[in-house]
Amino acid sequence: MNFFDAQDKAKQATRWLVIVYLIATLLIVAGVTVVVAAALGVLSQDGTVSSPAVLAGAAIGATVLIVGATLVRTAQLSSGGGRVAQELGGTLVPANVTDPLRRRLRNVVEEMAIASGVPVPEIYVLEQEAGINAFAAGFSPSDAAVAVTRGTLELLTREELQGVIAHEFSHVLNGDMRLNIRMMGVLFGIMVIGLIGRTILRGSHGTISVGRRGRGSGGIVLAGVGLSILGFIGVFFARMIKAAVSRQREYLADASAVQFTRQTDGIANALKKIGGYQAHSYIEAADAEQVSHMLFAIGAKFSSMFATHPPLGDRIRALEPSFDESQYPKVRLRDQRMPQPDDAAAPVAGLVSPELREIAVQPDTLIESVGQPTPAHIGLATELRRSIPAALMDAAHSPSHAWLLALALVMEPAQKPTTRQIDILRQQIGNERAEITASFFDQISSSGPAFRLPLLEIAFPGLRQTPVQQLDYLLDLARKLIELDGEVSFYEFCVYRILSRNLEQATDPSARKRRRRASKGDVRDAAIMLLRLLADRGHDGEVDKQQAFAAGATLFGRWAVDAAFQPVTIDGVQHFDQCLDVLSRMNSAATQTLLKAVIATVEQDGRVTLEEAEMIRAICASLDCPLPPMLGRTHSAA
Repeated sequence: MNFFDAQDKAKQATRWLVIVYLIATLLIVAGVTVVVAAALGVLSQDGTVSSPAVLAGAAIGATVLIVGATLVRTAQLSSGGGRVAQELGGTLVPANVTDPLRRRLRNVVEEMAIASGVPVPEIYVLEQEAGINAFAAGFSPSDAAVAVTRGTLELLTREELQGVIAHEFSHVLNGDMRLNIRMMGVLFGIMVIGLIGRTILRGSHGTISVGRRGRGSGGIVLAGVGLSILGFIGVFFARMIKAAVSRQREYLADASAVQFTRQTDGIANALKKIGGYQAHSYIEAADAEQVSHMLFAIGAKFSSMFATHPPLGDRIRALEPSFDESQYPKVRLRDQRMPQPDDAAAPVAGLVSPELREIAVQPDTLIESVGQPTPAHIGLATELRRSIPAALMDAAHSPSHAWLLALALVMEPAQKPTTRQIDILRQQIGNERAEITASFFDQISSSGPAFRLPLLEIAFPGLRQTPVQQLDYLLDLARKLIELDGEVSFYEFCVYRILSRNLEQATDPSARKRRRRASKGDVRDAAIMLLRLLADRGHDGEVDKQQAFAAGATLFGRWAVDAAFQPVTIDGVQHFDQCLDVLSRMNSAATQTLLKAVIATVEQDGRVTLEEAEMIRAICASLDCPLPPMLGRTHSAA
């Protein structure tokens, strides 16, 4: 399943979740009405209702309670995946961590993020959990958090840890995270009635007495018992929903982890260790019920009917058909080797070279790689991360310097900052910070284009720790810098777009701006504008530009038959930002066609420079289609 199909499947599952939620709510509301009728005696022996207003009020109240609980819980989770990790007792792993186990974890996560083309997520460790487990949570890659248990850190080798992290990144890329975090809010709503029932029973314990007061207390107890029973109905539906939605997607994530790493042994051995370990994958110090559907393996003992994951043996046999449960290894914590600082996979040598300037691009292959990193991408990501100059890596890991690094990254690398840009920086952030920003710019320019997007991806966790007001100021200052000369380069706009879009999603993860469906005319105009800009900026000579535009527009068929090339001037970010907003509303089929048209336009002259390749990645990222780093470098530019 490719990225676009996986996204469509997640959207279908979301719609199915809403339908089941409505059915469960109706059944629970009906049950509450019956319980209230029995408790208050408003239902006569002949079936007539003596107080219909009371029952109507009970039904409305139950509905408001369930929906309100769902909304409140969803609002609590609106700060993103980090909130889920913190609720389970997770401890944030800082960028400058020196502990070898946590350093290894951060390296693996950063490599997987760079290979996937998404921002590095926040990283947490559940220090109180000895079982082997992990999860990814969030509404989008920009606000994602990846958490692992202490048992995962201490019991798994780097290869096994990489398999687990690849499994979790599959959930990030395939749209499962948003579905899972929405399920947390939905399931809390349909289980809240049971929580109220149990609270009533605890509060009424020992209050039953004789006479009229006794009859009143008995009614309260009956209401508590009834609501508790209805709570079991809510739990039943919640577990059925989780089981139905999660099981098949776990098989997909296991298969994706193998595809990402090309190592069946990594994730298979991690699963085997769970089977042979006394603590298994159970979550003990926190409530596993709410998050069981998003864990790497089962978090508590459930019956097979309610299990959120396929049986462990079945998952392993899907990877190794000859496996038998008798082959589970005996795992003991004290037998594990503490990893050394250099305990890391060897990068693929030669993938990062300043002499290489062109790459080979196949449109169909490139589209298939969206959201689907391969071992070669991970090898490239490993070498990219290790090859980044130490000063730039330290800046990306520092919340204060990540802010300045972002300003350096957003400026056009083909030319030095102008005197006016330096003057604005000095006026806005002071002389010292302006000089640091200029120093970062010089290092970025000399390092090459392959490092720019990885640096931005690594810097996002640091930027997310910055107050929202300062992030707004950062975007405003970045816009001033790139608009200062009256024309915005395509590079400047794309990096600004990635920066602003990811920060918007990270600071307000659950925001769902009402986006009207884009008309065909709006989509056509936006797509034509994009192709004209690519043809104009990527080719020399009027004829070459016209041919490049025609190569891309032809893929749209009759849709663009009357379109002609003409130069496009970007004099500000707002208009082009609106253009990409329109294109981001297209369905999966149209998005794939657009990306093929973009590639055809860029490579019409028979070559794709490294700068152009990174521009294609920037366009994909700005349309929420994460594209791994480009492979297939061919020869040096003459």
